Amino acid sequence: MPPALAALKAELQNFCPNVEIIGTAGSVVDAAKLLRTTKPDLLFLGIILGDGTSLDILEIVPDITAELIFTTASDEFAVRALRFAAVDYLLKPVEGAMLKAAVDRAMRRITFRKGSPDTASLDLLKETIRQPEALPDRISLHTSENIVVAKIKDIIRCEADSSNTRFVFAGDEKSAFVTKSLKYYERMLTGYGFVRVDQSNLVNFDEVVEFKNIDSGYLRLSNGDEVPVANRKRAEVVRMLR
Repeated sequence: MPPALAALKAELQNFCPNVEIIGTAGSVVDAAKLLRTTKPDLLFLGIILGDGTSLDILEIVPDITAELIFTTASDEFAVRALRFAAVDYLLKPVEGAMLKAAVDRAMRRITFRKGSPDTASLDLLKETIRQPEALPDRISLHTSENIVVAKIKDIIRCEADSSNTRFVFAGDEKSAFVTKSLKYYERMLTGYGFVRVDQSNLVNFDEVVEFKNIDSGYLRLSNGDEVPVANRKRAEVVRMLR
């Protein structure tokens, strides 16, 4: 058994004793054979395997209905792909507390939502894994009602709502409400020309139409929204507009 697999198995036994381990595999071929004869509720997948990747498993066995948790080393491209696809993942070496939290989330999904994995997010993950050095041009957003895979260029702004974030889009798709903080998305989208202009708003500067020089300033966006600029952000905003 590969060391990483043995370590994950030990951590599951220590921190998630309610999880019954019904099988393990160290390769794409062995995993595909195993999944043809078993129907797990929860499946842990390493990104890179000896004879391929975990995405190969999902293509060979497309009817998997298990909740998925990916595990990966601290590879910036793999982690970026997992974040933009909004797929649950754990960094190796796996920490017990993080493992338990991920398993608890998966158990809640198993309890309240039956069915196959989110194919839209997995398609986005496959695309970004295959082009590791290219910046993703889409992002997967899990709302309470559905999953929105949006083009990043179509996001006008992101607005904080307590510890949640509301995405405002151009075109027919008006908004999406996601239970992750604005700071989380600020880190993801800064390289795309998004700027945090005040405590509550992250703005796509391609969508800025006008700067109103009132108080510390307001930005008028392409959809007509007016967003205040914090005093400490005014100089940065003016510099970018110039």
